[in-house]
Amino acid sequence: MTTMAKTRVVVGMSGGVDSSVAALLLKQQGHEVTGLFMKNWEDDDTDEYCSSRQDLIDAVAVADRIGIDIDTVNFSAEYKERVFSEFLREYRAGRTPNPDVLCNAEIKFRVFLDHALALGADYIATGHYARIREVDGLHQLLKAEDGTKDQSYFLHRLNQRQLARTLFPLGAIYKREVRALARAAGLPNHDKKDSTGICFIGERPFQDFLNRYLPANPGDICTLDGEPVGRHLGLMYYTLGQRQGLGIGGRRDGDGEAWYVAAKDLKRNRLIVVQGHDHPALLSERLVARDLNWISGAAPHCQWVYGAKTRYRQKDAACTISEVDAQGCTVEFAEPQWAVTPGQSVVVYESQVCLGGGIIESSERMRDSDLKGGRCPPDTVKFNDER
Repeated sequence: MTTMAKTRVVVGMSGGVDSSVAALLLKQQGHEVTGLFMKNWEDDDTDEYCSSRQDLIDAVAVADRIGIDIDTVNFSAEYKERVFSEFLREYRAGRTPNPDVLCNAEIKFRVFLDHALALGADYIATGHYARIREVDGLHQLLKAEDGTKDQSYFLHRLNQRQLARTLFPLGAIYKREVRALARAAGLPNHDKKDSTGICFIGERPFQDFLNRYLPANPGDICTLDGEPVGRHLGLMYYTLGQRQGLGIGGRRDGDGEAWYVAAKDLKRNRLIVVQGHDHPALLSERLVARDLNWISGAAPHCQWVYGAKTRYRQKDAACTISEVDAQGCTVEFAEPQWAVTPGQSVVVYESQVCLGGGIIESSERMRDSDLKGGRCPPDTVKFNDER
């Protein structure tokens, strides 16, 4: 991070090592730093499934070690209204949402930002691995130096106002350095395991959690030819490309390859499966995205070659963008992409710069003639997009 004048910074402290070191670095740079612990979930908030109580203890201990004040704030009502309600709506529609993306845009960099500014802060800061650069008055979101930890994918819905008031102290350093800095500073959580998933699910069985909010609707598991091969527990429990938990592992057709979820037929309540990781039904040449956000405020140039991810950890895939309007855009890939999933985000890059992206609405599979049997109804080859 470039040297800057002393400012008032409120750091979102989760109790983890990343946000702790972000606060530590800002303090060492001479800024006036205050920590803020956000509580975003209350339903069934017990130690069995959610670590928020221990996380708060860890955050307070770190703040005491660093020598900064820390406050707590409860955003659970806002989280339930802006994030969790959308989470349920998407699962009800047969899609697989990414609540972390929405949480960043609506809670951590909107509700939290507004709260911090009201407290008199100049900036907020988090432990995300990403960078911000200002060019000709515009703020760009860049990938982190540590490519294995880069989190720009989850931040692609941020806008100019949010980026202008945000600092990412960890963007230019590697995770191993973060651990070393925490250890050298004597932070009590220096070896704390990184959190995974989202707190309102925690380590509990995912199926049990969804059952509390959405009714299950079992149905048939079918091949592309419509042959039943098993029963599913409810379409919402499965995602495209899923291999485990199908309950048909004992059935071996053809060359005996494993089964994968290829599509959801919402009209018939059928889960469509194919055999083989590289089956054409799992490959998409293009997709349609909705609910777009372009960080600069302007859409990318159509027909220029960009890179895009349709899932976190994926390498950038060469693509072009077309048909951009207020409703969405089309992304066409140079090479077919595996298990493109409605509800997930497609994020577009130009080299190291994250341009933004949108929510995947549907994807076009390989040609019907490429599919086994060639008799699959079109709405099971393409992702079904009923609301």
